[in-house]
Amino acid sequence: MSTATSSRVDVVVVGAGFAGLYALHKFREQGHSVRVFEAAPEMGGTWYFNRYPGARCDVESLDYCYSFSDELQQEWTWSEKYASQAEILEYINWVADKLDLRDGITFNTRVLATVLDEDTLTWTVTTDSGEVVTARFVVLATGPLSSPLTPDIPGLDTFAGDVYHTAHWPHGGVDFTGKRVAVIGTGSSGIQSIPLIAEQAVQLYVFQRTPNYSVPAGNRPLTAEEITQAKATYDERRRMSWRSGGGSPHLAHPKLTMEVTPEEREEAFEKRWQLGGVLFSKTFSDQMIDFEANEEARKFYERKIRAVIEDPEVAELLIPNDHPIGTKRICTDTNYFQTFNRPNVELISVRKTPIEAVEATGIVTSQARYDVDALVLATGFDAMTGTLAKIDIVGRGGQRLVDDWTDGPRTYLGLGVDGFPNLFLVSGPGSPAVLANMVLHAEAHINWIADAIGYLDQRELAAIEATTDAVDNWIAECNRRADATLFPRANSWYMGANVPGKPRVFMLFIGGFGAYLDICSEVADAGYKGFDLIAR
Repeated sequence: MSTATSSRVDVVVVGAGFAGLYALHKFREQGHSVRVFEAAPEMGGTWYFNRYPGARCDVESLDYCYSFSDELQQEWTWSEKYASQAEILEYINWVADKLDLRDGITFNTRVLATVLDEDTLTWTVTTDSGEVVTARFVVLATGPLSSPLTPDIPGLDTFAGDVYHTAHWPHGGVDFTGKRVAVIGTGSSGIQSIPLIAEQAVQLYVFQRTPNYSVPAGNRPLTAEEITQAKATYDERRRMSWRSGGGSPHLAHPKLTMEVTPEEREEAFEKRWQLGGVLFSKTFSDQMIDFEANEEARKFYERKIRAVIEDPEVAELLIPNDHPIGTKRICTDTNYFQTFNRPNVELISVRKTPIEAVEATGIVTSQARYDVDALVLATGFDAMTGTLAKIDIVGRGGQRLVDDWTDGPRTYLGLGVDGFPNLFLVSGPGSPAVLANMVLHAEAHINWIADAIGYLDQRELAAIEATTDAVDNWIAECNRRADATLFPRANSWYMGANVPGKPRVFMLFIGGFGAYLDICSEVADAGYKGFDLIAR
């Protein structure tokens, strides 16, 4: 833990995941004094907390790592195509040691409030340890998936067995051998953990509200040849990733879905299926825009899934029919659908038979009672805004960010907010965020923020603040782009639809990672167009 007692620094960074660590490194390189506050006992962010069975990244490991240092790229060697939580956490710690970052981080410390002093245009940051730090800049690297949701089920607190949330898994692991287990939720964490829990449990009940599209990861160890090739061509791999739609070096088919023959289409889908994971939705560039194109992808998907599920009725429950494929993030799995062929696994649709209550020894639905010894909540997150809402962020005129965002989050570029000078978001709402490779996204945002701070310092300016017009126009632009796609057709967490009472607003920039970075560059090159630059 940091022993620093400084009450005044140039930059306070909230969060010590990928973004927070790079922020500490980058701002130090610029010569700034930096404090990082992290609520967890160790660094890693989402990769520290999410240790559930099968927790794994859905971006290839060769791409889901820092690009700013070729030395890091060449020295670290990934073992698998898709890295496990444990390996990612090991990598993050290795980078922190390599770059001597630990002494800049105060662990086990939650930021409670950050309040603007309008006279000095500085921020007063208060933590739960009672420490008060004044900073010129605050960078919120809190992560889009860092506020777990617990469902409001009557009687949940009366359950006498063990209750686990996938986002707060015991560090020593859990042995379900001989136990009757219920998993509530079939989003990404459920889909990854269910096959492994099924191998241990004597009986597994899976309670599903909404079926999700999931594509096999095709995970495997990386060969020595693949690693050598990747390290020799990292420059090109990264160049393609920075220009891509999602931060990975894979290009869509050169033609549109309906421009090719049925045989060519099948071949293209099959090739992308074998690649594995979320990129299936980017086989053709019009898949998320044109419903007819999307239907072709969906039909291919459905054939694949029906082929591995023995019971047609179970297949019917597991295959989504309420949203176009890809409009919710496609999950990445290993033998998820095959798990429902096991005699010890039962799927219960809570859409057909809702959960009415949890009792001391089981779960009661509208039609049946299920006796269980352990309960796993794979119930997701209050995404994008949940963690920010827990910090009392107060800007000009006493305006609180949580009030400013009552009707949905308002940002410019997902980086700045009007009324909150020198406060920056990393991968915030209004950016591509979870639609892109989050490591490269974090690098891009921190680089942009560092350049903006440098620009202020060179000109002896006090602050940078998004204008209200720029925020309004950016939100309209994000909505316009979203409305031109199929994304709003899904009740997804991109829209806040998984959180009761949360406004339904599409929270992401949908135009692609490369296009977004171009916009950010144009804003900076034009002297930070859309921002007020405030003199000292």
